Amino acid sequence: MLSHSMPDFKVVYEEVKVRGKELVDKVGELIREGNVRRIIVKDEKGNTFVEIPLTVATVGVIAAPVLAALGTIAALFAHFTLGVEKAEPHETHGTAPPQEPPTA
Repeated sequence: MLSHSMPDFKVVYEEVKVRGKELVDKVGELIREGNVRRIIVKDEKGNTFVEIPLTVATVGVIAAPVLAALGTIAALFAHFTLGVEKAEPHETHGTAPPQEPPTA
């Protein structure tokens, strides 16, 4: 029997402040990172403009239209906060993976 171990991930949330003219470039950079699960675009008062859920399957499909829309939003305000939700691997610190019970 083959044993497949799945990586153990934790979700990390961070906020990044960007100027309006940097918004499209920064979101594009985050999308290309590949480990970002969701991006939340907020104005300087904390109001949410858009939440962008990302999966590997949708990144190529949604990137161009989302970035075009963000270009329009970026022209309206000077500063934004990006809420970034990432999946990062847990560090195991030498712990052994769980063992499967023997089959009889």
